[in-house]
Amino acid sequence: MSTGANVWGHRPESGHTAGTSLVGYKVDATDGHIGKVDKHNDDVDASYLVVDTGVWIFGKHVLLPAGTISRIDTENKVVHVSRTKEEIKNSPEFDKDKHLDDHEHRTRIGDYYGNTAPGAPGAGPAGTL
Repeated sequence: MSTGANVWGHRPESGHTAGTSLVGYKVDATDGHIGKVDKHNDDVDASYLVVDTGVWIFGKHVLLPAGTISRIDTENKVVHVSRTKEEIKNSPEFDKDKHLDDHEHRTRIGDYYGNTAPGAPGAGPAGTL
């Protein structure tokens, strides 16, 4: 992700086509499979995935801003995200029934994943100061 990019917007290089549902797609982190897309919101500058992690982190759901998507493989129905399993596992707790429309929680998620390149100073979990 380029510096200053909106973490809630799809990256042009991801291959996302507006209006295409990603529900049911498998989700792979940089170091392996993490779950499948349970919900996909495609609103401009407010796009995200809710990922059901299944048994990986005990049936939890995680909220991933669309800016974390590095590539979408429509043929194999796989969404690749630019974060590690550990980064995703350590993201702020997410309860899809409680936090989905919570602006403060969304801000925490955005701050966690950052609006700058992964690994850069101040860019979320991999680049804390």
